[in-house]
Amino acid sequence: MIDLSVQIGKSRFKNPVFTASGTFGYGLEFSVFYDISQLGAVTVKGLSLEPVPGNPGPRIFETPSGMLNAIGLQNVGVREFVRSYLPRLRELGATVIANVYGKTEEEYASVAAILDEAEGVEAVELNISCPNVKEGGIAFGANPLLAHNVVSAVRKATEKTLIVKLSPNVTDITEIAVAVEEAGADSVSLINTLLGMVIDVERKRAVLGSTTGGLSGPAIKPVALRMVYQVSKKVKIPVIGIGGIMTYRDALEFFLAGATAIQVGTANFVNPLSALNILKDLEKYFEDEGIESLSQYVGSLAEVES
Repeated sequence: MIDLSVQIGKSRFKNPVFTASGTFGYGLEFSVFYDISQLGAVTVKGLSLEPVPGNPGPRIFETPSGMLNAIGLQNVGVREFVRSYLPRLRELGATVIANVYGKTEEEYASVAAILDEAEGVEAVELNISCPNVKEGGIAFGANPLLAHNVVSAVRKATEKTLIVKLSPNVTDITEIAVAVEEAGADSVSLINTLLGMVIDVERKRAVLGSTTGGLSGPAIKPVALRMVYQVSKKVKIPVIGIGGIMTYRDALEFFLAGATAIQVGTANFVNPLSALNILKDLEKYFEDEGIESLSQYVGSLAEVES
């Protein structure tokens, strides 16, 4: 038997294939296709303290080798998620990572505190790409001090495994990673989407209703790989790789770069079975290669001789 289990904080996940927040709904939507308990974890769409309606449409646009989205973090709110969705996820046996966001440190901490009391939430993932309204709209994840402070506040609010999702829209992502590690994060996940836009030349208007959106998919994989590689060299906590993972070979690249686990995102829109297929293909690959555990493989990238 191949040991694909991974340890992140106090959590032991059965395998390293997770879904990415915002691409898998609340998990229930995909349960009609397969048994989602087979995955290492299901990361639900971002949860806020109160319900959020999201951005005006259009909110999604396909781009070469990817897609732009500007959903606006639409969600039912953390209380409704705990009341109506979490019990059904428990019944399905899913391992749940709850992604959370807010506009102030207090909001982040409040959402995390509610989830801390919720049975069936294995870990909390912080989306720190959100603007801090008290600081004039500066994203928490764009400033090491702001990132440190919000993670510190959430760390005090929950004892659950704490993952911090990093934004690539910064000068040096390793500075942010080190700051959140020092603040008590158990892991970092990266990368979130790259900011982009598309223009309709006939109408002379931006295609998306909110003008700009987040770019994801294969187009961003080289950037994501580079950042995972850099961050894994700087922090001691586990790194979760995200960005353009469409096949098991993409996942292997992230493991070689230093990722302990991976999240599958845009691929879920192409084929709802993508995450499960990647898991099965990884199992076959490791079996064929005679690799007994994932830990033997992670970070084994051969360095280029200078």
